Amino acid sequence: MKKYPITKVCKALEISRSNQYQNRKPRPKRYRRKEDAPVLEEIRAVARDRSTYGYRRTAGILKRQRRRVGKKPYNPKRIYRLMAMNDLLISRSQEKPERIHDGKIITLRSDLRYCSDIFEIHCWNGEEVHVAFSLDCCDRESMAFVARPHDLTHYEIMELMDKTVVGRFGSSVEKLPSPIEWLSDNGGQYTAHETKAYGKEWGFIVRNTPAYSPESNGMSEAFVGTFKRDYVGTHELPDAATVIKQLPEWFEDYSAVAPHSGLGYLSPREYRAEKEKNKAPGFDRSNANRSGKGQAWKDLEKNMDNRGGLGLSKTG
Repeated sequence: MKKYPITKVCKALEISRSNQYQNRKPRPKRYRRKEDAPVLEEIRAVARDRSTYGYRRTAGILKRQRRRVGKKPYNPKRIYRLMAMNDLLISRSQEKPERIHDGKIITLRSDLRYCSDIFEIHCWNGEEVHVAFSLDCCDRESMAFVARPHDLTHYEIMELMDKTVVGRFGSSVEKLPSPIEWLSDNGGQYTAHETKAYGKEWGFIVRNTPAYSPESNGMSEAFVGTFKRDYVGTHELPDAATVIKQLPEWFEDYSAVAPHSGLGYLSPREYRAEKEKNKAPGFDRSNANRSGKGQAWKDLEKNMDNRGGLGLSKTG
């Protein structure tokens, strides 16, 4: 059969020739580089220790490691390409029905609002560990926690308040230097009269979320999901004693090492340190009367009480 040039054929048929050429060697979906091998090894090292991390948090870990040794960070797109080519990407979470929530939990500065919640860890032998924790609603640091192999009471929440204040302001402080909201749900441990009175003694403005509105304490709910996925789901849970022994290491890793998407993939303590470096002038804690409520303390507390739009009910 006689062959004719493709140009003449297309001209005779009055069709475009741009899509008439057969691509004998299709271009691969993902390209490869010779320098990819050492990068892939670094990715695999992170994946071995943190199997629940996607490409963004993996890129955050590698970025921190390379900056410590004075090297340029990898482009996150390169991390995604290599993880996709080697089946290291994690499956996307299923979309959940969206519920309207108009309030805002995140604050612009640290030590304005703390949130708290309780969750359970089920051990392999049937025992349960009940954990209560506190988070800063700006830097997301997990400041303190209490854990027991039985149901928690208001005494454990009072202990959690003590640990939170001491962890942030030192053991010598007798009262919060400025008013801080303590946000929690309507669990009996948090709504107990003793808990609210004790929080007031410290200087907390105790608030509870509206009923049937878990989104109003969404930061705590998100922390529980992350904690169970990254730590509880990847470690051994033979009994309550073993779990309680591992908890300090898990909470420390979350605050000091784990990258957070809402913090530019820095860990909470890294973000807090960056904020301290670029600290803007604001409320001067030294002007507050630590032994009582100074005028500056009272003014700020009044402003916080009169704020609207949070959709939270004040208790106490």
